[in-house]
Amino acid sequence: DMHLRQDDCILGMLPPFHSFGILLNVMMPCCTNIRMIYHANPMEGDMLARLIAAYKATMAVATPTFVANFLRNATPAQVASLRMVITGAEKCTDAVYDLIVSKCPEAIVLEGYGITECGPIVALNKPDKAKAGTIGHPLDCLEWAVTDENCQHRLPDGQTGMLIVRGENVFSGYINYDGPSPFVEFEGKTWYRTGDLVALDSDGFMVFKGRLKRFVKIGGEMVSLPAIEEILVGHYRDETHEGPVLAVESLGDELHPEITLFTTMPLQREEVNQVIRSAGMAPINTIRNIISVDAIPVLGTGKVDYRTLKTQV
Repeated sequence: DMHLRQDDCILGMLPPFHSFGILLNVMMPCCTNIRMIYHANPMEGDMLARLIAAYKATMAVATPTFVANFLRNATPAQVASLRMVITGAEKCTDAVYDLIVSKCPEAIVLEGYGITECGPIVALNKPDKAKAGTIGHPLDCLEWAVTDENCQHRLPDGQTGMLIVRGENVFSGYINYDGPSPFVEFEGKTWYRTGDLVALDSDGFMVFKGRLKRFVKIGGEMVSLPAIEEILVGHYRDETHEGPVLAVESLGDELHPEITLFTTMPLQREEVNQVIRSAGMAPINTIRNIISVDAIPVLGTGKVDYRTLKTQV
């Protein structure tokens, strides 16, 4: 139960070519008869804040990047009507959570996780059972398991592993595709291998750890690029800048990866690595290079475009 009300008003800004956008910004209001207001450019934070104030929007559905864009320069009075912020498509960092709490403390944040191949929602926090920093619980209609990377055995609660799912909302395959199968056989059943790493916390909530391809192996250990990036984003947050000011990617080859920081800010490697160490990260989580860029490229969904980023070397 998402506690939707007939007098709700949803702010919509997600691109409809994105499954998150078409489901929650188009299909949900059509099915529930809830009023919707739209703005075509999710990067125009000032305009979005004015729309919330003008229409007294009670809900906002957006990626964390877009949420930060409209809250950064909004006054608390402009966004006072918001009672719920639904976010997904990328991890909601502590910096974004703090921003929401500071600008609209009465609003509840419902972070979720999904994949286009699953319709797209897989897990979601709910109003009566939400926990910051998690993606909530998987949908009741899904079977799921957290396994080792090769999907051979289940992992105990608390360990980070590959999320695999099966259910009626999982797709049957790609059209005109002859590549490796996205499905795996596990415990006598066919499952979709999401490519995402998750773990269950002590309360049974699911925590998103990142895409497997956003991990690199250094010295035999798996290093999380998103974890390093989140620490640096939290430390070097720029409240006046719309869009990301830094991103962490791995350069080099698979056998010799080099953790690299791309940034629009004048940062020094020694300073950056001290921030990482002060956050409790092991010495293996070390920035090897810093590359200055004019802007961090983003996709239409607001996520950092890491593929384009790697071409800016």
